[in-house]
Amino acid sequence: MTLAHPLTVPPPTGTQRLLAAPGPGLDAHLRTHGPLPHVGPGIIDEIGLAGVDGRGGAGFPLARKLDAVAGRTRRGGRGAPIVIANGAEGEPASRKDAVLLERAPHLVLDGIVVAALAIGATEAVVATSARLADRVRQALAERTDGRRGTGTDPVAIEVRALPHTTFVAGQATALASAVAGGRGLPEDRVVRLADRGPSGRPTLVSNVETLAQAALVARYGAAWARSVGSASAPGTRLVTVSDVTDPGGAVVLETAGGAPLGQLLGASRLPAADPRRTRAVLLGGWGGTWVPAAALDAAFDVDGLAPWGAAPGAGVLAVLDDRTCPVGVTAGLAAALAGASAGRCGPCVNGLPRIADVVADLASGRRAGDLAGEVRRVAALVDGRGACHHPDGVARMVRSALDVFHDDVQAHLRGACLVGPGAAGSGSAGSGSVGGPR
Repeated sequence: MTLAHPLTVPPPTGTQRLLAAPGPGLDAHLRTHGPLPHVGPGIIDEIGLAGVDGRGGAGFPLARKLDAVAGRTRRGGRGAPIVIANGAEGEPASRKDAVLLERAPHLVLDGIVVAALAIGATEAVVATSARLADRVRQALAERTDGRRGTGTDPVAIEVRALPHTTFVAGQATALASAVAGGRGLPEDRVVRLADRGPSGRPTLVSNVETLAQAALVARYGAAWARSVGSASAPGTRLVTVSDVTDPGGAVVLETAGGAPLGQLLGASRLPAADPRRTRAVLLGGWGGTWVPAAALDAAFDVDGLAPWGAAPGAGVLAVLDDRTCPVGVTAGLAAALAGASAGRCGPCVNGLPRIADVVADLASGRRAGDLAGEVRRVAALVDGRGACHHPDGVARMVRSALDVFHDDVQAHLRGACLVGPGAAGSGSAGSGSVGGPR
C-alpha cells in the first residue's frame, strides 16, 4: 500500500523508533512523529506487510489477529468489538513495556486507535499496573486538553489498574477476564477471544509494544518499517537484558530485529554480560530456553534461535555468568514459577510443585535416585496439558537447563558443585538467587 497522506515530520532514522521522542509528553511526541494520519481500510494489510508480530511472548502476527476480529464483526459478532492493550507485563524478567509506557505513552495510545479503527471498535482499555496507569491517564488527559487544539481520539480509551500483575495475569484470556470484571485467571477456551471474549464481544488483546509498532506503520508504511531488521524480524524491537540473579537491574534497549545475542549483551554494559564471563543466557523469559555462550553469535529472531530450540518470546535475555551455579538458579526459577501459577489445573497444582521440588533436591546435592530423569518425566506430563501455556514454559526451561548444564547436573548428582560451594545461586533451592514475580 502506498501511503495516502503526506508526512508532517520526517520519519525516525536508525533503530531508535519506539523510543525516538525526547520525552513522554504530547508535544515531544508530535514533534517527533507528527499527528496520527487517517487510518484507511488497507491498514491491516499494511501491518501484515510490515511483519508486526506479538511482542508479549507468543509472536503471533498482529494482522491475523486484527483480521480475525474484523471478520467476526462483519459476520455479526455479539456487540461491538473491544481492544485491550496488554501492559500487565507479568513476565518477571521483562521491563520493556514499563519503559515504553513511561517514555512513549502516546505512541501506545495511537496504536490503540489504529487497532480500534481497523476492527470497528469504539472502546478500548489499557490494562497495566497502578503505577503505570497513572502515567497513561496523564497522557490521555493531554490528548483531551482543548487548549492544545488536538481534539479527542475517535475511540473511548479507559485505563484499568490491575490489582495484581503476576506471571499469569498477562495471559490474554486472564487479562480479558479481569477487564470484564472476572477473576483474571487463564481460561482453557474453546471459543476464540476474537469471536467472543468474557464480555461476550469480539475481543482483541495485544501487547502495548505491538500496538506502538502499528502506530509507526500507520504513519510511515511497511517499507519503512522493514528498512531495518532481518527477514524474520523486520523493524525494531525492545529487549530487556539482565543478570538472571538480579532482574531488578535490567536494561531495556531498542534494537534492530535479528541483532546478534552477543551484541545485545554488550550494549547492556552489565557486568554479567562480559563475554569473558558469560556462561549461558535464558532467552524469551523465565519460561524460556537456556542457550550456552556458544550461541552468542546467533541472531535474536525466530530463524537465528531455532537451531538452539529457542525463540525471542517477550524479548528477554537473562545472563548467567561463570560465578553463578546454574542448577541453583534453575531451582530458584522453578520454585518461583510454581508459586506463580493460577492453581486452576492439574499440571499447575501438582506438576509444577513436583518439578520445583525435584530440581531443589538436585541443587542441594541430595542423592535420591535419577533426579534428572524424574524432572524430564514430570515435565513431559505437564507439557501441553495446562489451562494455559504456563506449565509448558516451566517444562521448557528446566529441560533446556538439563541439556545446557549437563556437566553441572552430573556434579550435583554426585553431591558437588562445579562452580563452588560459595557460588551465587548454589544451595538448597537457589533461594534468593532470583527475584520472585512482581
